[in-house]
Amino acid sequence: MPQVIPIQAVPSQVINVVLNQQQTTLNVYQRGSNMFVDVYSNNVLIIGGVVALNANVIVRNTYLGYLGDFAFYDTYGTGTDPQYAGLGTQYILVYYLSSELTKAYVQ
Repeated sequence: MPQVIPIQAVPSQVINVVLNQQQTTLNVYQRGSNMFVDVYSNNVLIIGGVVALNANVIVRNTYLGYLGDFAFYDTYGTGTDPQYAGLGTQYILVYYLSSELTKAYVQ
């Protein structure tokens, strides 16, 4: 079952969490009209500067070595991409185990 990652409605934040036995750090930040995400595992950058889009996975590729993936969802049903003012209410951040992802999402 996907896990909701607590996130605050601020323009820039660092989230530290252990997911699937991985010490994970997420930098989530707004630049202009887009939100971006950097994903670190055990202090090693896995992927950085990924534009956060509604219902789109962030890590995307298993060859990067991260177990699982993340996605933002618009809980209001408007289908809009995340903006910091709505984080934690309109936009939630979800973590998926690798087994919860389909091959359509991950290569």
